[in-house]
Amino acid sequence: MATMTADVVLIGAGIMSATLGTVLKELEPSLNVVMFETLADCAQESSDAWNNAGTGHAANCELNYTPQRADGSVDISKALEVNTEFDISRQLWAHLVTKGAIPDPRAFLHPCPHMSFVWGAENVAFLRKRFEEMSAHHCYHGMEYSDDHAQIAAWAPLTMEGRDPQQAVAATRIITGADVDYGSLTHLLVAQLAAQTGFAVHYRHEVTGLARGADGRWSVTVKDLAGHAEEVMQARFVFIGAGGGALRLLQKSAIPEARGYGGFPVSGIWLRCDDDAVSARHHAKVYGKAAEGSPPMSVPHLDTRIIGGKRSLLFGPYAGFSSKFLKHGSYLDLIETIEPGNVLPMLAVARDDWRLSEYLIGQVLQTSGHQFAALQDFYPRAMRDEWRTAVAGQRVQVIKRDPAHTGTLEFGTELVVSADKSLLALLGASPGASTAAFIAMEVLQRCFAGQIAAGGAWHERLKAMIPTYGIDLKLDADACRTSRASTAKVLQLDFV
Repeated sequence: MATMTADVVLIGAGIMSATLGTVLKELEPSLNVVMFETLADCAQESSDAWNNAGTGHAANCELNYTPQRADGSVDISKALEVNTEFDISRQLWAHLVTKGAIPDPRAFLHPCPHMSFVWGAENVAFLRKRFEEMSAHHCYHGMEYSDDHAQIAAWAPLTMEGRDPQQAVAATRIITGADVDYGSLTHLLVAQLAAQTGFAVHYRHEVTGLARGADGRWSVTVKDLAGHAEEVMQARFVFIGAGGGALRLLQKSAIPEARGYGGFPVSGIWLRCDDDAVSARHHAKVYGKAAEGSPPMSVPHLDTRIIGGKRSLLFGPYAGFSSKFLKHGSYLDLIETIEPGNVLPMLAVARDDWRLSEYLIGQVLQTSGHQFAALQDFYPRAMRDEWRTAVAGQRVQVIKRDPAHTGTLEFGTELVVSADKSLLALLGASPGASTAAFIAMEVLQRCFAGQIAAGGAWHERLKAMIPTYGIDLKLDADACRTSRASTAKVLQLDFV
């Protein structure tokens, strides 16, 4: 069995590994970085353009980030966190465009207004309160609100045509949003990495083992799926960014920090319209309210998508259950990740999160007629023959032990790092792709703190790449506006 060495091993060839690899090579070009991917190309799972909604998640329109408090007020703290995390992605992308590593931002990024849309008096009152809270903050400068049918029709014609003129409706809009083709972006990032010395990507290579040696290095056992030969890569740092496959690899590492983690898979279905006459009349990502108990990725939305230069519409997703952890995975994935350390947390979630189970059962039992009726809530005159179903990417929600040693279901992303900082795994789902650059910053803080600290070898390079690093854009209005103005110009996005 051949043995090779690397400074960094990236497991998985999706947007997260591509982003972290890019950041590390920008900070230390001499690093020897190797990427392994089970499939035949990068971005074939959740990063693929048709496996996600392509929303540049800046918490402009996603109502699940702004819960209503018991007193009726709206909490926007989580929205502000996500909103400014997306600024880090914008800065990284602008840096790469400016230096020529990404030739044209329109290859993966298009301006697209982000809207929230609700109906019913109670929901209208909620959206008005939400708008009042958000528009008062500098991070949401330029947000508009309307409960006028004609104004909303001007913003998003399809949502209002055929609607009862007496129905109470409301919408917010912010034109600085974006539609992002994360599949194309991943390909662009991997391509510019592959053009550098000290980087290699190996497709059709499956990581089958992880073992830490006495010297602190990791032995990464890899199987060549074409020739079936095995080899071992010795690495100083391992990043597990394999999407739904990350949990099983984390368990293989046997680090104590992995104990208690489990996963709950959620599948999804889209309705997709490629009819030019329809898609040309809708230019927005329009998000509604989620059903009670549903996971965040199941918030209904009617989206403009621009993929390969072609404009389409996407609606959904309709959630469901599959025991697969990956779209190209195995039905045994869920069973194979159950181990003594996570049995109790998983049973606790099954007991306590009954609303999610009830919701998923209802979604699975839905007929195509029920699914299309949900679309018509957003687009009353939708015609069935203009839409077809498409399978979304598989998502795995994180289950972790809580302080009482039972279990909780987490709806975001989770970083699990070894005590010696030599291995880190990314678990979870939305809004991962949009905040990949921010997550990369977290990886640096967790595992390379000395290098990025003031006076460290990477500090100045990091500030050149992410100019607002170390600045809280939620508090510094001038820095926020300056950053957004400069990145909008480079990335060809709208700015107000």
